[in-house]
Amino acid sequence: MVTTKGKSKSRRAVVARIPGTRLLGLKVRRKEELVRMVQAGLDVDHLVSLIKQSGLTKERIARLVAIPPRTLARRQREGWLSPEESDRLLRASRVVEAAVDLFEGDVDEARHWLLTPTPALSGDSPLEFTSTDVGAREVESLIGRLEHGVFA
Repeated sequence: MVTTKGKSKSRRAVVARIPGTRLLGLKVRRKEELVRMVQAGLDVDHLVSLIKQSGLTKERIARLVAIPPRTLARRQREGWLSPEESDRLLRASRVVEAAVDLFEGDVDEARHWLLTPTPALSGDSPLEFTSTDVGAREVESLIGRLEHGVFA
């Protein structure tokens, strides 16, 4: 048994972080719980959390999540996002979080990378590519390749 400062690892609760939840400020332990939250619609405060944590503007996040300005104003009054908006918000957060991790927690560098066009994405910026699920998966794949030193 491995011990650290008198505590065994087997006795300490280890909670794996679900990708995309950290920057939204979501405290979930299981993916099933996250699915139910998204299906019910996330609180607008989670969108605000992503804005604060990422340093991206409210307008840029709203475009990324495909929420028109008037709808966003209404959502802020109501306090809730639709399930579809919540799903897109989680997708955006997952990519931004992966970029921040790629740059070892440097939010400014991650934001710069997300906004800079790259040949690896046909000249689009990673953030532009993230507007669709297939694009977000490609950006996540690119991040994985960069983490492992594969640049092509």
